[in-house]
Amino acid sequence: MNSGPRIGARTRNLCALLFAITIWLSSPLFAQTQSQGSNQKAALISVPFVGCKSDGQGGPVDAPKGNDQNVPIDVSAAPKLAYYKAENSTGVLAPRGWCCFGTYGSSGSSLFVTPQAIKSDDLLSMNWAGIDGPGIQVQEISGDTSGRFQVASVIARVFPAHKAFAEGVIKEGVEPASSFPFGPYPQDRLTYRSDQVVEFQTPAHSEGLGTVNQLKQSDESIDGVAILQGETPDLLLVSARLPAEVNDLTSQIIQQVERESAAGASGK
Repeated sequence: MNSGPRIGARTRNLCALLFAITIWLSSPLFAQTQSQGSNQKAALISVPFVGCKSDGQGGPVDAPKGNDQNVPIDVSAAPKLAYYKAENSTGVLAPRGWCCFGTYGSSGSSLFVTPQAIKSDDLLSMNWAGIDGPGIQVQEISGDTSGRFQVASVIARVFPAHKAFAEGVIKEGVEPASSFPFGPYPQDRLTYRSDQVVEFQTPAHSEGLGTVNQLKQSDESIDGVAILQGETPDLLLVSARLPAEVNDLTSQIIQQVERESAAGASGK
């Protein structure tokens, strides 16, 4: 007979607790706490700078020296990443402890970051087979030199708003029109951030934006971003294939490339 009052008391206590929680969730103090937590996650975090040697048209170039870089990345990702840069290249986040080397010439530059060192002779050889394992390649391709052919090829694939540039290169007649097919690679998955920025994923064993450079088809997919820069335009193409245990870093790498490109454009 006494169970009824006890149950009622428990119910009243539970309601009071739920009411208190509701008030807390709607309070300015809770909002401030959430904001502080969010800001902590997105705060600038220092990662090591790694200078990369390079070689190319003008001969070997020593690795640049630099300070640790402050980048807005997840706290959990920071201990796993470093910032790699060659003298003539855009920098890129990549797993700590990897090796790097850059190449450069009249058409632009490339930065390679891989788990094992790549011989410079291989990178500069016309017979190099490319990278079929983990690796990151950052390409900066000039749109007003011989690099315009590769820029036009990528524009034809994924930047319809800029097709006039590709059509102009085709009209030169230096390369056949068949070298510039219009429309995306059938298997590529594209995410447009603007008419000048497109993220992509090239699935395993597929031809796509991820395999137009020195990353070759393999059992793993390739993620990256293509960005048109300037009035010419020039092309920034970043492709990344990471080991499964650190594949969660891919989004951090791509987002940092996009941030730096946007900052560079706004600073011009």
